[in-house]
Amino acid sequence: MYEDTTYEVILQRMLDRVPDKFDKREGSVIWDTHSPTAIELQILYLELDAVLREAYGDTASREFLVLRCRERGMYPRGATGAVLKGEFTPGTVDVTGKRFNIGEMNYVVTERITPGIYQVQCETAGKIGNQFFGTMVPVEYIKGLQSAELTGILIPGEDAEDTEDLRQRYFASFDQQAFGGNRADYLEKTNAIPGVGRTKVTRVWNAGISPADLIPKEEVEAWYNGIKGTLAGEVRGWLDSVFRAGKSKKLTTGGTVLLTIINSEFGPASEALVRTVQTAIDPELYTGEGYGFAPIGHVVKVEGAEAKVVDVKTTLTFEPGYGWGNLQTSIEDAVSAYLLELRKGWADASCLVVRTSQIDNRILNIPGIVDIRDTSINGSRENLTLGEYEIPVLGGVGG
Repeated sequence: MYEDTTYEVILQRMLDRVPDKFDKREGSVIWDTHSPTAIELQILYLELDAVLREAYGDTASREFLVLRCRERGMYPRGATGAVLKGEFTPGTVDVTGKRFNIGEMNYVVTERITPGIYQVQCETAGKIGNQFFGTMVPVEYIKGLQSAELTGILIPGEDAEDTEDLRQRYFASFDQQAFGGNRADYLEKTNAIPGVGRTKVTRVWNAGISPADLIPKEEVEAWYNGIKGTLAGEVRGWLDSVFRAGKSKKLTTGGTVLLTIINSEFGPASEALVRTVQTAIDPELYTGEGYGFAPIGHVVKVEGAEAKVVDVKTTLTFEPGYGWGNLQTSIEDAVSAYLLELRKGWADASCLVVRTSQIDNRILNIPGIVDIRDTSINGSRENLTLGEYEIPVLGGVGG
């Protein structure tokens, strides 16, 4: 803004204000006294220009953008360590708390899932923890342990939020205010949980159950009256509570929310990630009681988006020297990149459509391929329309 306000311009303006009857040439007393002031004023204008840039969210550097975000109760998301699946034999050896190593990466076993299957936490935060699999070496000798394998990702590790992502989130906070369990609130709270990439919020979710279905009919009431005398304790108390609530039409499907998630690598969420999100938002043992992020009275169900396998068949014409043998990987990478783009936009779409034309275009851009025809998806030449809670994952590409 003040890039044209240079030392020379400032000095000349100052000298122009001195009457011409005085000597203003370089080296004169007047020139020598005004020149240092002009230098300081130029520095002041440079600082003022920097202040103006840092004052606005779209031009602020990271340091000052963080300060603007704090005014809205937002903070940069830090790096998180990957949680992975480890398989150990024999299953009778307890490895909880033990540390292992693959190359330069260290891991600690945090929780047993089933005998021989454990959750393993990468000690190095960031996406780098998602990249290594295979045989682990114990840092210290473990008696009786025969093998230790890192076999899959349960919750992907994430790098620290970069400046432009933080800036985008800052501006998005003005579009819709997150408050008391509205859609924006659920999106903000859920997407902030480590490992979550995208969230789809379904409000007043009823899983296909209508309120009328919850009101006991005559046949149900006869069954209840006949069986309640044979029950006792918690079973009798629970059945009485449910029946009375249904009879008085207090069992409704309002106030329920379905959160469907994919992981931070835009793939299907693992059971471990779903459990983590469920516990954070609305713990199952205290559902609807406000012990998580969800407000009191909101019953929240967390599910992972269902993976829809996409198998592609096509007929290709290659340039001399090229064929499936040396282009298979490039072809699969091109189709995978297209499906990844679709998954990134899944949360904002009512449903995703995998289009044969898009697959053709991506494959034709690969050097060595001249033509493409007869492309089919899962045995059909029509576009593949997915369900609202489905995401596409590549099965394979062949001729």
